[in-house]
Amino acid sequence: MSNVIDRLWYGQSRPLSVLAPLAWLYRTISESKRRKAWQAGAENLPVPVVVVGNITVGGTGKSPLTARLVDCMRQEGWQPVILSRGYGGKSDRYPLLVQEGTPAGVCGDEPLMLSLATGCPVVVDPQRLRGARWALEQGLGDVLICDDGLQHYSLPRDIELAVFDAQRGIGNGAILPVGPLRESVDRLNSVDFVILNGAQFPSSGERLDEFAGTEHANIHAMTLRPASLVNLNSGESRAPEALNGKPVRGVAGIGNPGRFFETLRQLGAHVQEQAFPDHHRFRPEDLASGAGEWLVMTAKDAVKCRGFSPDNAWVLTVDACLSEPFEQRFLERLSESAVQLQSQMTERSNHG
Repeated sequence: MSNVIDRLWYGQSRPLSVLAPLAWLYRTISESKRRKAWQAGAENLPVPVVVVGNITVGGTGKSPLTARLVDCMRQEGWQPVILSRGYGGKSDRYPLLVQEGTPAGVCGDEPLMLSLATGCPVVVDPQRLRGARWALEQGLGDVLICDDGLQHYSLPRDIELAVFDAQRGIGNGAILPVGPLRESVDRLNSVDFVILNGAQFPSSGERLDEFAGTEHANIHAMTLRPASLVNLNSGESRAPEALNGKPVRGVAGIGNPGRFFETLRQLGAHVQEQAFPDHHRFRPEDLASGAGEWLVMTAKDAVKCRGFSPDNAWVLTVDACLSEPFEQRFLERLSESAVQLQSQMTERSNHG
């Protein structure tokens, strides 16, 4: 499936150009929803809201970036709460606070992964604004970070980050279904930061100059660094380099499985690829492997395989690496937002 998408959307040509009328309709509806949401002028929440998202379809590295931003904020004394739609999960009640024992089928794979990886509160609600208000009512934290919510315009936001796979970029530059774009590239003019996953860090360590023909004051590189190999059953942890020279069956049900398989190869593994659709619900038979093979999967997939994974199943964890100038600027922007919100609240109180 990934190869088909690469051919249809991520080359220079547009083989689906016959669907241009649908792309025009998609863009018209999307822009109308955004315009109506901004005109409605949803009242700001009393704490800063950070939205991490993308304008392309498929995996770009949003969740590792979210986890890293959580770490950065905590180091500065903030108490972050992660908001998520909970795609792939179905609960009989919302808002839902993710617990260690919450099944991925209830809360979604990414919320459970982020909860286990960060240890911070993760609130799932398809209506993100309702989830945000509930999180504040419960006193869960003093800053909200929304994983994958760039197009969820009913949620007010103070900082927006748009994440891209640096290799894929914007593909053929067309709107769905002709190309991979959910919104036009012009949308980048209104975000605070553009993050390129897999881009080369400039020698100065600071920002990049432009992306996809768009100049922006804050375009920054990000890389995903393999952090550890953890056995799903025993909990044993090894260095990622343990895969060097080993026969590996790589299993991935993510938006861009090719990137994961390439990471395994860079670690020296001899990889047999097994790709599944994004958010795939794994079954025991999906985890079959040959004698002597290491079965290696992503953290996002691993949370759905707890309880039936074989003894040779390992999860490769990754850390998002960002430049110090970006992290400093992000924290400055966060503090500025908090001051602005406090000023607005004081002004409303004085006029109340």
